Amino acid sequence: MDAYNDIFGTTAKALDLRAKRMEMISANIANADVADYKAKDIDFKKMMSKELSGVLTNTHHKHIGGLADERMKHVYRVPINPSENGNTVEMNYEQAQFGHESTRYAATLQFLESRVGGIRRALRGE
Repeated sequence: MDAYNDIFGTTAKALDLRAKRMEMISANIANADVADYKAKDIDFKKMMSKELSGVLTNTHHKHIGGLADERMKHVYRVPINPSENGNTVEMNYEQAQFGHESTRYAATLQFLESRVGGIRRALRGE
């Protein structure tokens, strides 16, 4: 895993965080009709800065992992138009966030693919 991080650096970490955020947004959409469900999200900038500063790295195999720690991973959204059943999911907002995040994920993936292409060219001696 260290070689993976050394080669791809922050791009791999960003891709992992973006995938986690998309999972969380899709869970919000799936639970839009569940009473008292609280919409969750990830503060991408905050998590990425913690990841880059080394706050989330494990120093011992029994420590709680950075991205696996649910308490640090998500924040609850405050709804603009709260529903009567206590659900804080706003479908229009969630769909817009999912669209934005999927675009960012695709851009990060494209950047990672270009980096892989550069490594291939370097290994071939081009």
